[in-house]
Amino acid sequence: MKKVYLDNAATTAIRPEVIQEMTKVMAADFGNPSSTHGFGRQAKNIVELSRKTIAKTFNVAAQEIIFTSGGTEADNWILRSAIKDLKVSRIITSKIEHHAVLHPVLLLQKEFGIQVDYVAIKPDGSVDLTNLVELLQNPAKTLVSLMHVNNEVGTVLDLERVAQICKEHAVLFHSDTVQSIGKLPLDLQKIPIDFIVASAHKFHGPKGVGFAFVRKNTALQPLFYGGEQEKGLRAGTEAVHQIAGMAKALTISYANLEQERLSISEIKNYLIEQLQNTFPDFKINGNPDGFYTLLNVLLPFSADKTAMLLFYLDMKGIAVSRGSACQSGSVRPSHVLAEMLSIEDLSKPSIRISLSHYNTKEDVDLLLEALKTV
Repeated sequence: MKKVYLDNAATTAIRPEVIQEMTKVMAADFGNPSSTHGFGRQAKNIVELSRKTIAKTFNVAAQEIIFTSGGTEADNWILRSAIKDLKVSRIITSKIEHHAVLHPVLLLQKEFGIQVDYVAIKPDGSVDLTNLVELLQNPAKTLVSLMHVNNEVGTVLDLERVAQICKEHAVLFHSDTVQSIGKLPLDLQKIPIDFIVASAHKFHGPKGVGFAFVRKNTALQPLFYGGEQEKGLRAGTEAVHQIAGMAKALTISYANLEQERLSISEIKNYLIEQLQNTFPDFKINGNPDGFYTLLNVLLPFSADKTAMLLFYLDMKGIAVSRGSACQSGSVRPSHVLAEMLSIEDLSKPSIRISLSHYNTKEDVDLLLEALKTV
């Protein structure tokens, strides 16, 4: 039985070149980057070269890249410090954000009594920018937190437009860019955004490492303490091999971006065609022209098949998901789809199919063959 992996929004396979790079660093460059001897200096050199590589990719200064354990840590750090240290008294976000943003926002509201406003979401899952402008008429010191690419339905935020709106209203702008880094080019000199975050495992790098871009002179304070690493902003010995692997993965992703985007887009178009041929009554959740790696579909099956569909596909060797992997064990409907679908449609099976350059049309055919027998 051929295994078919169609859950790349949850995590991606590590590129062989990245594994090779990490293995080399683990074997030869095991020093602590904070040590002053040669072993430590070599490890420190790898960390700083990786930082410069990532910074150059986004056209920012190396000092503006801070290494973290991933997107969740970076989101929590930025949101908490904005309230605690930058004295933000209001957060504007949306109800279809990743829980790495939604849950900390609710906790901060309870802890600090901040105001939380949710911008309206259109039926296709896009942010209502007119409503955002209306919300920004309130002069309170504000942080806007809106994700670049929605991880469940693939809606793409006009990052440049929102950044400009925030700049015009003199508010801070944070975006969870976990799904877009490595898959869309970003020039942060042209986009007046204050904070973005990334996780290496979303662009064919290792798990457990990511980074935050923090615009210089923003004055964020650490989330936790215990060392002077990362310019005093993130205590703890750096995971040198993971950082090196992340930089390698990012470099390869952007070097191959156009070629891989064309390949993945072709597979996605083929997937939509085959779904139309096999299940004419299927619906696309979100914008049909959404992010090229991701398709969320409502299948014309009865509601009683919802609970067992993923299990059945897994038995056939096919990996897809209902939504965020962080809540994949939950039987509750997706909070993202709950904002977009009717109660009736919400009870029916929707699946998220997310692609990478490793996928083929044969993978799509195997998925469709399995769905026919449900």
